[in-house]
Amino acid sequence: MKQMKMIRKLKTYKHALWFLLYSAFYMTAFSAVEKAGHVHYHVIHTWLDEQIPFCRFFIIPYFLWFGFIGAAVTWFIMCCKNRDEYYKLITMLMMGMTIFIVVSVVYPNRLDLRPAQVEGNDIFAILCRYLYRTDTPTNVLPSIHVYNSMAVCYAVNANETLRRKKWVIAGTDVLTLLIVLSTMFLKQHSVIDVTTGMVMSVVLQVICDHIFETEPERAGADARIYSSKQGESGSRA
Repeated sequence: MKQMKMIRKLKTYKHALWFLLYSAFYMTAFSAVEKAGHVHYHVIHTWLDEQIPFCRFFIIPYFLWFGFIGAAVTWFIMCCKNRDEYYKLITMLMMGMTIFIVVSVVYPNRLDLRPAQVEGNDIFAILCRYLYRTDTPTNVLPSIHVYNSMAVCYAVNANETLRRKKWVIAGTDVLTLLIVLSTMFLKQHSVIDVTTGMVMSVVLQVICDHIFETEPERAGADARIYSSKQGESGSRA
């Protein structure tokens, strides 16, 4: 009996398999890129980075990113009624992360923006030092923190169920903004990384919108175009 229930659950959530398999591939590829030990890294830097002060308080939204992405993907797996919206979100995430891996291989890059030392014994300073110890300042272009946050933000705002809940939309939008800012105020990313991540998210969102355009939407668009052409023909006659 328990086996049957387990089989039914697996069948119910079998669509999650694609993202789980990709996640395993991504983590393996990311780890390999990080351990590659390139002799020469291209330093990412712009004068704007120097105008942005280091602010340890942004460590909170920076770490909230992990739960934010995880919770969003889990909700779209388990609760989203429109399966295409789930596939659209994971396609966005997978496309962006794959591009990031490719860029890291063909254009190894790094930052030299971090402060020499993070002063203080408060929780924010402690978490910043932990972050710097565990995350190298290499392969930062484009910012996946920014890209994935914006991909999730798009998906949440477009979902018919979630967009009815104003607190969810407001919370998502504010947290996305804070995450984007945190990457720069913690000196984890350059303005270039952030801008590239944002531009890439817009471009790939347009592509995914086209790929996952539903048949009714296409039919409606075709009908409007046909009606417009008919009207133009009638006016010329």
